[in-house]
This record gives sequence, C-alpha cells and structure tokens, in this order.
Amino acid sequence: MSERAAPFYCPYCGDEDLRPNEQGHGAWECAACNRAFQLKFLGLLARGLTQTDAGGEQK
Repeated sequence: MSERAAPFYCPYCGDEDLRPNEQGHGAWECAACNRAFQLKFLGLLARGLTQTDAGGEQK
C-alpha cells in the first residue's frame, strides 16, 4: 500500500509551509496564514466523467 499524498500548498493562501495537525489523519496547518484544514477522500463518482465531441466535460 502506498502512503497518502500530502498537499503541496495551502488552499487558502497558497503558501507551501504546511505541517501535519494534531486533529488526526488528513489534518494540516499552514504556518503562513495560521489556518488549519482537513483533506478527505469522498469516493468515486458512479457515472464517471465523459467527454463531449467538443472536448469539454459533459454533465
């Protein structure tokens, strides 16, 4: 099994100074903007993604 991917930058300020947070798995804190956030995988889409003839995403 591979390790979980870590975020490369803060989703709020874009800074790269991230550290794991004590709140649990997937929780990170940004030293630049002093925010904490959590990443969570929700699951796979049942319908998946389909391409239209124009190359855009069809909903």
